Amino acid sequence: MQLIVFVVVLVGLIGLLHWYLWKRLVRDATRPGTVRRIGTVAALVLMALVPATLIGGRALPPDTARWLAWPGYVWIALFFYLLVFLVLLEIPRAVLMRSARRRAAAPAAPEPVTVAAPTGERAETAATATIGTGDEDRARLIGRRLLIARSGAALAGAAAAGVVGYGMATALGGPRITPITVPLAKLPAGLDGLRIAVVSDIHLGPLLGRSHTERIVRVINEQQVDVVAVVGDLVDGTVAELGEAAAPLRDLTSTHGSFFVTGNHEYYSGATAWLAELERLGLTVLANERTEIRAGGGVLDLAGINDVSAGEEGRGGVESGVEGADFDRALGGRDESRPVVLLAHQPVAVDEAAARGVDLQLSGHTHGGQMFPFHGIVRLEQPALAGLSTVGGTRLFVTRGAGFWGPPVRVGAPPEVAVVRLTTG
Repeated sequence: MQLIVFVVVLVGLIGLLHWYLWKRLVRDATRPGTVRRIGTVAALVLMALVPATLIGGRALPPDTARWLAWPGYVWIALFFYLLVFLVLLEIPRAVLMRSARRRAAAPAAPEPVTVAAPTGERAETAATATIGTGDEDRARLIGRRLLIARSGAALAGAAAAGVVGYGMATALGGPRITPITVPLAKLPAGLDGLRIAVVSDIHLGPLLGRSHTERIVRVINEQQVDVVAVVGDLVDGTVAELGEAAAPLRDLTSTHGSFFVTGNHEYYSGATAWLAELERLGLTVLANERTEIRAGGGVLDLAGINDVSAGEEGRGGVESGVEGADFDRALGGRDESRPVVLLAHQPVAVDEAAARGVDLQLSGHTHGGQMFPFHGIVRLEQPALAGLSTVGGTRLFVTRGAGFWGPPVRVGAPPEVAVVRLTTG
């Protein structure tokens, strides 16, 4: 019942927002006729495309879903930015419309004329000279309204197309390398300079496939790091659907190995099967576990927890019996003189991590906001959006991720692979 109510509300909201777009872009900017009818049909089709994409993207196999996902998600991005720019234009539009109405209502200044005896044909002309002036005023007002509406529609359309075009080029252009230096007070001298490649939110699925994985593996291997940390949200689909797309992960190279922790999307995609597949590909899964990284006589604990949404009914843990995050199991009983680095998909886990004396937490999940101005919304849920911060004495690094979810668009949040270099404090 709750799902039905949610769907009804969602479809109603989508319809209302598309009605607003239709009003500003079609009805206000066109005269009655063929163009308006075409615009109305297009608005209805695009309105139906949004829920079809959101539902079909999850229900259909990736190979089938991509035919719906490409036009659907690109339209969702355009739809969002059209709304943003049209709303921003509402105040100047209202000012211009008020000015246009005042001009139409103002009486025309009388023109000087030479008065002559109104006889014969001259009298008939003078009598009919003012006929139709009200219609002309109305026509001028309609013309001004159309000009204002068309100018606003063109401006909003051009701005939205420009932002989405830029965002698509950014999202599809591949991840950049972000170097980060983190001093840790407990780090032994033998581990000074240890480099960890942190990648998250790869999101293999309808829009991102094997070539995306190959590019990420190539970028990481070029850095010649000591440890690779894949911190969740690798896939949006099952092993049967996306196993081939994930296969290049077997080519990851590093001194001490590659490690993986689950994100919330793994629990929509068959986490149990994926963990077995990733182990087969050579990654070490840290499911509420820890391991040791040894170099130069020094030791560092590397721990990982399942995503904090795992096992919660109605959220990520859609598989029965899925174990949630267990901080005590991952961190309990360790030698506290050693530094510990925790892999946790969601930054919100840092509160529990800080309570247990974690030195550094590496996370993803936020996408850095992905599409401005969603940055502010993400901060309502998570303690950090991207980059390095400190929470309760624990250093927290949040990567923007290497892929995207939903629209293939990133605005103000370019994709990245972070290389975290640990130094002695």
